[in-house]
Formats: sequence, C-alpha cells, structure tokens
Amino acid sequence: QVQLQESGGGSVQAGGSLRLSCVASGYIDSDYCMGWFRQTPGKEREGVALFYFGGKNAYYGDSVKGRFTISQDTPKNTVYLQMNTLKPEDTALYYCAAERRGLCYEGRTEFAYWGRGTQVTVSS
Repeated sequence: QVQLQESGGGSVQAGGSLRLSCVASGYIDSDYCMGWFRQTPGKEREGVALFYFGGKNAYYGDSVKGRFTISQDTPKNTVYLQMNTLKPEDTALYYCAAERRGLCYEGRTEFAYWGRGTQVTVSS
C-alpha cells in the first residue's frame, strides 16, 4: 500500500514559480510510474507530467512543456513538480499519482494510488 501526500500549493501572481512536493509512504522503487495531474471544476483531469521514479522517460503535457519540471529525491521518497512562468490557466487542484504495474507512457491516466491534492491559484 502506498500513500501520497502533496504540499507546496498556494497563491502566486502570473510569471511566478511554485514547487510542489509529493511524499510517498510505503515502498517506492525505480519501476514506479509517478505522475502529476491537475483538475479544475467542470473539466476533466489533465496529465501534467510523469516519469519513472528513477528519473527515466519524463513526459509533459503540451501546455506545460518548457515551464514545468518533474524530479525526485530518492532517499526522501519524494517527487517534485517545479512550476515556472505560471499562468492563470495553471490554476487547478494538483494531484500526485503512483502506479507499479505496466509501463510509464505519455498520456497514461490509470494509476492505483492518488493523493488528495494541493491547490494552486495563479492571479493575473
């Protein structure tokens, strides 16, 4: 069983930066696919970034490419999402997700474990 806890959300002006953290309790190894997703009311959940916990095969949503970076701190069982040049359209509830089975591929949405989310609000 894996539990995920996000933190680091908040309110920021457009052009600013935030770094989200996702701490995993339980065993996470380099075969785990770790992802960040976001959702706003009335819209479908959107994939933001994902990769293997070992750092391989990072994929990004088109709307965040070049601005967001996913990374990990293996000893801390933590995944980060560095968000730069934030825009008002980045405002959403951001979720962390983990999955041990199957491949980590662009567009994957099926994950066994989800955090409860952290809110990011970007004002213009």
